[in-house]
Amino acid sequence: MPKKPKRTSVEIPENHIIEQPITNALELNYMPYAMSVIVSRAIPEIDGFKPAHRKLLYTMYKMGLLSREGGGRRIKSADIVGQTMRLNPHGDGPIYETMVRLTRGNDALLHPLIDSKGNFGKQFSRDMAYAASRYTEAKLDDICREVFRDIDKNVVDMVDNYNATMLEPVLLPTTFPNLLVTPNQGIAVGMASTVCSFNLKEVCETTIKWLKNPKHDITKTLLAPDFSTGGELIFNPDEMANIYATGRGSFKMRARYRHDEKNSCIEVYEIPYTTTIEAIMDKIVALVKAGKIRDINDVRDETDLQGLKITIDIKKSANAENLMQRLFQLTPLRESFNCNFNFLINGRPRVMGITEILQEWTAFRIGCIKRQLAFDIAKKSDKLHLLEGLAKIILDIDKAIKIIRETPKESEVIANLMKGFTITQPQAEFIAEIKLRHLNREYLQNRISERKALEDELAELKATHGSEEKIRGVISAQLKEIAKKYGAPRRTEIVDAEEAPILPVETFIDDYNLKLFLTDQNYIKKVSLVSLRSADTQYLKDDDFITQELEATNRDELLLFTNQHNVYKTKIHELPDCKASALGEYLTNILDMAEGERVLYLVLAKDYGGFMLFGFANGKIAKVKLDAYATKTNRKKLVNAYSDKAPLVDMYHAPEDIDLFLMRGKDKAMVVNSSLVPLNSSKSSGGVSVFTLRKNTLLTEMRPLADTDDPDYYRADKIPTAGHFLQKQLTI
Repeated sequence: MPKKPKRTSVEIPENHIIEQPITNALELNYMPYAMSVIVSRAIPEIDGFKPAHRKLLYTMYKMGLLSREGGGRRIKSADIVGQTMRLNPHGDGPIYETMVRLTRGNDALLHPLIDSKGNFGKQFSRDMAYAASRYTEAKLDDICREVFRDIDKNVVDMVDNYNATMLEPVLLPTTFPNLLVTPNQGIAVGMASTVCSFNLKEVCETTIKWLKNPKHDITKTLLAPDFSTGGELIFNPDEMANIYATGRGSFKMRARYRHDEKNSCIEVYEIPYTTTIEAIMDKIVALVKAGKIRDINDVRDETDLQGLKITIDIKKSANAENLMQRLFQLTPLRESFNCNFNFLINGRPRVMGITEILQEWTAFRIGCIKRQLAFDIAKKSDKLHLLEGLAKIILDIDKAIKIIRETPKESEVIANLMKGFTITQPQAEFIAEIKLRHLNREYLQNRISERKALEDELAELKATHGSEEKIRGVISAQLKEIAKKYGAPRRTEIVDAEEAPILPVETFIDDYNLKLFLTDQNYIKKVSLVSLRSADTQYLKDDDFITQELEATNRDELLLFTNQHNVYKTKIHELPDCKASALGEYLTNILDMAEGERVLYLVLAKDYGGFMLFGFANGKIAKVKLDAYATKTNRKKLVNAYSDKAPLVDMYHAPEDIDLFLMRGKDKAMVVNSSLVPLNSSKSSGGVSVFTLRKNTLLTEMRPLADTDDPDYYRADKIPTAGHFLQKQLTI
């Protein structure tokens, strides 16, 4: 035998790097992971289920937990979870979480798939934890009869589980468009899926109408989404039509409430599907603490066995309707639901509108029914074949008995019957197994009648199998039956958008006159004029002083320019009120400013009129329209608010052109009208030269012109200019 070559070890140097193309790493490592998440985890398929849902429900089905009419047994959830791990190897925790959401006790689905007993938490609560699986019990709900109908008749493909020890279905043969009835949300790699739920009756009716007429107007029968938590859906026809057509879009939902005038409280008893009790209460408490809502005394969770209830105690003088409108604006009591109808169709993700969904689901159901019909045809054909063999011996039953009696060996009976009557082996075996007591006229006549019935059934089955129109009729009949048996009234009320206008936040803001004080140490004081009447002296820190005063109203918007070339935007009503005896609010904390950053100048942005004037030490002035700081989005900070090319001397907001007094050092001054300075298109522009400076001289002052003895002496009619030496009598 040849000697085996000796293994040699190769020493890899420390810090050795093996280079490889990034595309190879992505293809070999990242892409398989991404595909697995998309195809096998996060995106629902045409039956409306993700793989985790399907594995759990099929395990319960195989465990015999499909409840019988009026009864059925529940077993421990821990047992179900353990059995499911034969199909789903991801651990008991994720399996039980999946199970919780499908239960009747959790209230996440309009039509729960699992009938549960015990504490399964609540969809509308973040902190109401579900009990451990060893304490709860479950079985399949009655509607699962429609989920698993005819699954044992080869209606869907079966594949091996992860270790090839048992078979599991690729899809479940749902007899109604479950993908529109069961809400789903999943985040994959590079894509996501968010599917709202619709009312089962409306879905079935829409599908029936569409099967009869593909041009049916879906909006007439599928009114709007419906959710297990109820609430009100603010209906906008254009938004909903867009969602139905493209599978993408959003709509608004809001809570339902009642006003208890006797006890001065508001009771919220239904909330949007996407929020929780705790999120709503946390936001209300935060608003009250911030002083943005003053009419609420207390808020508490009074949810009990009768259902959800958030109680808001209000002041007797409060207007409940206006308060709720404000809470709709500022809290999750009104939220958006963003739709993304992304499903896996034949292994490929696809975003579809309602019509496309119905087309794909119908094609899937037609395939299921054809397979079920083929299964029934095969079974009935086999039975008819046996009865045809029986018919051949009915006319001469004595001959058959004689063949059996005269056959010396039992193993030869079948062969002799096949030979004596020219029948097949299955027919001969069927005849040989007939009991002696059945060799009477009644039994034989019944079998002949059964043969006739079988022939009629087979003819009908084959006719249905070969006609897509008839199969569509079968689908419609099943949908009518399901709608009648399991349909329920809508839970989410539809409210026309015109009846529920989105009022601007300013509508609910108290409007009063006030004064703003900016201090050198970066404090701001917001004091109402009423407070100033009783105390006109402002209390400050010992080494602090006021740098700017500004009269405003509580509804105004404020721009705050800082020494680091930023501008911050805030609503004045968001600043807390304070008294003259208070130090004020520290702007570094309120605006989340950088270390060393402080506010230099305040500007009211009522209509973003006028312009900003920036004077720089190099003798230049920049003139920027104030509307350059207006933004379509609610941005809180804008960088590069003004030029950083030269040190800033001062800045001013001017509603219209004004005279400016400029000073170079202590010897020269100039008066110039801002109309001579051209407007700059860029906020960070360095401006134009206005004051001609000598070497080692700087512009040291820029301010609006006050009364002087002789302002015309300093006035410049063009720029740049060198200015004039100061007069001794100058008073500015």
